[in-house]
Amino acid sequence: MVDDERWKARFRAARITLPRWARDVPSRSVYRSNATGTWEIYSWDRDTGARRQVTDRPNGTWAGTIDPSGEWVWWFADTDGDEFGVWKRAPFHSPDESVPPESVPAVPELEPSYPSGLSLGRSGLAVIGRTTDAGNTIHMCRPAASPEVLYHHAEDAHVAGLSRDESLIAIGHSEHGDSRHMALRVLRPDGSTVADLWDGPGKGVYGAGFAPVDGDARLLVNHERRGRDEILIWDPVAGTEHEIVLDLPGDFGASWYPDGTALLISHNHEARDELYRYDLSDGTLTRVDTPRGVIGGADVRPDGTVEFSWSSAAEPPVIRSTSGAVVLTPPGPGAPPSVPVEDVWVDGLAGRIHALVSKPDGEAPFPTVFDIHGGPTAQDDDSFVPSAAAWVDHGFAVVRVNYRGSTGYGSEWRDAIEGRVGLTELEDIKAVRDWAVSSGLADPARLVLTGGSWGGFLTLLGIGTQPDDWSVAVAAVPVADYVAAYEDEMEGLQAFDRSLFGGSPSEVPDRYRESSPITYVEAVRAPVLVLAGENDPRCPIRQIDNYLARLAELGHPHEMYRYDAGHGSLVVEERITQMAAEIGFARKHLGMS
Repeated sequence: MVDDERWKARFRAARITLPRWARDVPSRSVYRSNATGTWEIYSWDRDTGARRQVTDRPNGTWAGTIDPSGEWVWWFADTDGDEFGVWKRAPFHSPDESVPPESVPAVPELEPSYPSGLSLGRSGLAVIGRTTDAGNTIHMCRPAASPEVLYHHAEDAHVAGLSRDESLIAIGHSEHGDSRHMALRVLRPDGSTVADLWDGPGKGVYGAGFAPVDGDARLLVNHERRGRDEILIWDPVAGTEHEIVLDLPGDFGASWYPDGTALLISHNHEARDELYRYDLSDGTLTRVDTPRGVIGGADVRPDGTVEFSWSSAAEPPVIRSTSGAVVLTPPGPGAPPSVPVEDVWVDGLAGRIHALVSKPDGEAPFPTVFDIHGGPTAQDDDSFVPSAAAWVDHGFAVVRVNYRGSTGYGSEWRDAIEGRVGLTELEDIKAVRDWAVSSGLADPARLVLTGGSWGGFLTLLGIGTQPDDWSVAVAAVPVADYVAAYEDEMEGLQAFDRSLFGGSPSEVPDRYRESSPITYVEAVRAPVLVLAGENDPRCPIRQIDNYLARLAELGHPHEMYRYDAGHGSLVVEERITQMAAEIGFARKHLGMS
């Protein structure tokens, strides 16, 4: 008997993200929470303990930050999840603390756009990245002055950092035509170039923050010179580089300790995270004590303690400190726990494939859900996922595959999908599918292929190219007709697709046709449920309608769930309704209800 309240309670349990604080006033923080049932931006005064909701919008708010002075909370105002809008700001404190502060456009002169990075200075300076049909523009926005264009290019670009003394601005760009492997440029406020950094074709570099010290030009950079994500320190003024070489497997990221003498290293290996302190004076590496699981974010307080968001597949998220304290607790009851994941390694065409398996109570073989992650530059990991737990509660085993294209397994694994998009990932998913059946885990007559975004794309492509392997398909916000998706999607994703396919649909039409789910729609045998947002700029609605129209013409069983938001919903009850629709559809067509 399924306990409907248990799985719904995981979605309804209030959650918070890692608080970020004003660098000059670290007692003032902002975070994101779903405490009202919708994800919104909140402020938190650590001195008084007061928390206040800053945004209140029907479809929620995702992006927010605080300026270094602690005076202003910035947040991005789009329309119903379409990701097209303007930055607004509200005072951290206001005369009446019992009501949300009034928000106003942060830079009224800037027209709506897709956001492409934001860096805020202590003097009120804002460096704002914008993407429109006209290309990518980065603006210098000073108080009481009109915005100035610092950089403009047709190819993808974003704000990558602002130095502490506001004399240097880092931008990431793809002037070379490959937005999957970016280059870096550091500029002066007058637009003059200080230095460029690019490691050549197929090797990206990404800014990760200037040193938090006045007059310090050092910039943390993520690179992949040795085929995995590593870090270096680049001084564009002095023209020096210092690579941080660590004798550990896996990938690395980093951020600064407040005095600039050490780095907080994040280490990702086989779907789990660790933290380390790296002292720049002597190269000493010291592990920061964290439980086994996934770190959703981490930062160093002025006193040297580290605050981090942590969860595992079995245990819900918590915001912890190396002091031993729980930093911030959301209101209301916590989420019920779930089951731990088991690691599985399966031999594939290009090497071992890592998969994570969650099992329900009872005896195998189980009806099994292959829940395919989005991205594709992302990974499934040992973190708490309410949707995966909901499938388990309903008697399904859940298998999540880190196919070629996923991050966390090196650059070659991540980039293996280029030029043969979707089909490569599905080879790995099928290898794990065949293992699941042959091992006795999965019932071959009750196999659900599902996923959101890129996972939704792979779901529709999978049931068309592997029609005998899947019993039911549930695709959320998918790419269904790739050419139409390219025509309608946001400009940054068009650049991403050109890098992924090796050109636009007009330049390499065969590649888009071979990778488009609509090409194979006549072969589909599994019943199909598609969930889509009316305002989605990433996987637009028209191309989904094209696919569904073909299913209708063929008389193929399918259902459609539309909702009034963008690329996913920030409203908790809407997510519960969608999850219930997904599970109900699968159970109905598998004869389980």
